Amino acid sequence: MTTEEFSLPRSLMANERLHAMVPGGAHTYAKGDDQYPEHLAPVISHGSGAHVWDVDGNRYVEYGSGLRSVSLGHAHPRVLEAVRGELGRGGNFVRPSILEVEAAECFLATVPTADMVKFAKNGSDVTTAAVRLARAVTGRARVAICGDQPFLSVDDWFIGTTPMSAGIPAAITDLTVTFPYGDLAATEELLTRYEGEVACLILEPAGHAEPPPGYLAGLRELADRHGCVLVFDEMITGFRWSEAGAQGLYGVVPDLSTFGKALGNGFAVSALAGRRELMERGGLRHSGDRVFLLSTTHGAETHSLAAAMAVQRTYAEEGITARLHALGERLAAGVREAAAAMGVGDHVVVAGRASNLVFATLDEERRPSQQYRTLFLRRLLAGGVLAPSFVVSSALDDADIDHTVDVVAQACAVYRKALDAGDPAPWLGGRPVKPVFRRRV
Repeated sequence: MTTEEFSLPRSLMANERLHAMVPGGAHTYAKGDDQYPEHLAPVISHGSGAHVWDVDGNRYVEYGSGLRSVSLGHAHPRVLEAVRGELGRGGNFVRPSILEVEAAECFLATVPTADMVKFAKNGSDVTTAAVRLARAVTGRARVAICGDQPFLSVDDWFIGTTPMSAGIPAAITDLTVTFPYGDLAATEELLTRYEGEVACLILEPAGHAEPPPGYLAGLRELADRHGCVLVFDEMITGFRWSEAGAQGLYGVVPDLSTFGKALGNGFAVSALAGRRELMERGGLRHSGDRVFLLSTTHGAETHSLAAAMAVQRTYAEEGITARLHALGERLAAGVREAAAAMGVGDHVVVAGRASNLVFATLDEERRPSQQYRTLFLRRLLAGGVLAPSFVVSSALDDADIDHTVDVVAQACAVYRKALDAGDPAPWLGGRPVKPVFRRRV
């Protein structure tokens, strides 16, 4: 089927129904149909392993599953077995279940750099709890975030710094300051400028490039010297970098860290972890002012905690992190070779750690282009590849990678035609895809 013939009539109708009832047509902005070519935003029926099917009956090799959360593949048997084992035993009680003991022990064995852990349902809950705790223990109001990273929380202290800041008072936004990733001198200058005011440094410890040598250790030293809390957001790096996250791989221990995404393989579970003397401020065994750290009705649902324990055991016993890296390396090599063969190796660019690959689509001047991204995504979708990124799951096999590379090669052939024409518009099929963070619709 050619791209011109490819259509998704049932998905289109389902998207219209969604927009009539759900603001934005999705419960996560990154899943919005504005992130996909016009009229080509699949609505998913079901998934199994590395594949998903849309309501039109098309099957896709899927990447970036569940916004990086489904790292073992959909409906993973070990995870499902653990979840089914709890469903008939009740999911939520008026007192902690014994599973909360077991899940905490399992997590702290996986992330031995932490002393205590508290579970929640999503990443924003735990990153905001980390910020609140840092403010409480330091008595300071300002939060320093890494300004080079796309997302830390849905809460005001972060969203107020983005183009989608409507509804957030300036008084809150003014308390958040930014520092550049990899630049210790600039971070020290910031901490000196706001001496005694910054409660915490919060950042993803690694991104699409490796941390500069000594950078994370340098942040640790700066935080200690200036009396602020160092917080690692390990939502993405957790499990994909190592089972214990970036802190486990690079050997730099934060005061607090947050995990989610891969922790539940699609089930809703996140974690705030850290040093006992900080975490206990949200508990009952200290003499200071109490901190309302985390209190979530559904934070310890038994089936999600069972899923998290199954995930951790699967990673440890089956070498999942190593498999993610091997699959990513094979995919990256294939995509780069296909792009180079079609003469677009400088325009379709794969970047990131092998377990967390993204791609950039560059125009004639080698600038990031939403139009060329649209062209590329259209060709991938028509070829049965659903890939807002190239983030792999361990359920992929060699045949999936080979198919993806073949489809990428076909997309790159069209990309070359558009570059030669100096205008991708004839190949877009409608409006270009849009960035998530923008001020206007």
